Amino acid sequence: MRAAPLDDGESALPVVVIGAGPVGLAAAAHLHERGLPFLVLEAGDEVAASVRQWGHVGIFSPWRYDIDAAARRLLDAAGWAAPADDALPTGAQLVEEYLQPLAKLPAIAAHLRLGARVVAMSRVGVDRVRTAGRTDLPFVVRLADGTDITAGAVIDASGTWRTPNPLGVNGLLAHGEDQAADLIDHALPDMLGADRDPHAGRHTIVVGAGHSAANTLLDLARLARTAPGTRITWAVRGGSAQRAFGGEDADQLPARGALGSGLRTLVDTGAVTLVQGFGVHTVRRTAGGITLVAADGRILTGDRVVSATGFRPDHSIAGELRLDLDPILGCTRTLADLIDPNEHSCGTVRPHGHKELAHPEANYYAVGMKSYGRAPTFLMATGYEQVRSIAAALAGDVAAADDVRLDLPETGVCSSSLVADNAAREIAARFGLAQDVPRKLAAATMALLPTAASTGDAVRAAAQQMGLDSEIALQIAALTDQPGAPASVAGLISLTPATGGSCRA
Repeated sequence: MRAAPLDDGESALPVVVIGAGPVGLAAAAHLHERGLPFLVLEAGDEVAASVRQWGHVGIFSPWRYDIDAAARRLLDAAGWAAPADDALPTGAQLVEEYLQPLAKLPAIAAHLRLGARVVAMSRVGVDRVRTAGRTDLPFVVRLADGTDITAGAVIDASGTWRTPNPLGVNGLLAHGEDQAADLIDHALPDMLGADRDPHAGRHTIVVGAGHSAANTLLDLARLARTAPGTRITWAVRGGSAQRAFGGEDADQLPARGALGSGLRTLVDTGAVTLVQGFGVHTVRRTAGGITLVAADGRILTGDRVVSATGFRPDHSIAGELRLDLDPILGCTRTLADLIDPNEHSCGTVRPHGHKELAHPEANYYAVGMKSYGRAPTFLMATGYEQVRSIAAALAGDVAAADDVRLDLPETGVCSSSLVADNAAREIAARFGLAQDVPRKLAAATMALLPTAASTGDAVRAAAQQMGLDSEIALQIAALTDQPGAPASVAGLISLTPATGGSCRA
């Protein structure tokens, strides 16, 4: 159903935006520009509460794609010092350098409520069955504290971070999974920071085959360099890991191919033990840790588990609204064909806006990560165009609402080569070398690694081929300027286009 333009004037009910993350705050900026009243409700005690939980993780798209146009205009008018367009932020930098300054602007701050968790929505005075006059009735948005807020429209940008998929191979909780919850970390724990101690010197089993699993495996490999006894097992549900490797150089999706190359290197060098066809059926606590039992009876035992099995949307708060959801992905039916992860990467999704996101419930939209349901190919830039189109539709500017565009590079902004370029640039500057030297060293070392006695021997041989000082080469491979640090497979991967590609941003 097409958007019903909201009434003009100060008496109009606000558009309620659920979630103060990147897309929610972008929606607020566009609503402000359109002169529409709005209220942003954030469940956390700070803006972007979910992003903060993966703040240690690098975003694979540079700043130019991470900042919404309307938000930038607001910030620029306030004298904001924008970060360099080509730099790659972490989640924490996204919050500190962009989202926090945006949320503090008077145009946004006056309409932002923190600690306001939405638990249900409906139409005032009627339930989902009532049809006559339905679109003329305002929404009622109920908070966890019992407060009811009336709204002229609802934009749900609450995301999916709080609803990860379970370990169970059939989409259900594995038997015993809830009883061992304290030994199971969900996606993207901070292995090199806040979450280091539970994993250092211990055996971690990572379950999953997406970019979250890749980042975790790489971080665990780095942790193992400084924490003797750290062991890593990677369990994938499929009968073969080939799908996770993604065809590597022959893959038509560059980021997926780069991810596969990095994962294969960790497996081939023995840094990670790969277990294929392992669908978790049962989870058991043991005296020394945790045991996973596969549907075929095989057993894996470790100290902790990282469940990197993806996320799913929770539409329960909209249970009294009329939603038309795709039965597979949990997004709108119109959007499903455009974002099917079997056919698309983050860079090949066609631009879309209010039409593709509309439900039979007029003026209700799920946007951002939640709009994609279970598809993992979402980009922030896509979410920004979604809310721009929706704000225009709610303001009655049909031409602008229908003119959906998305300016992405041809290969998408999820290519991990951006991360490799950034890492190589920093390393080269540190050692006073030409920018291409770290990348060439990494490539040469990777070629020699299968036949070398150790990673260090492969690095020395590669340095000799290039005429590079071997001690400097070892420091480059260890990503440190400290002499004597051990060369690292994970460090070498981060200097090649194999750092794990992601559509997270």
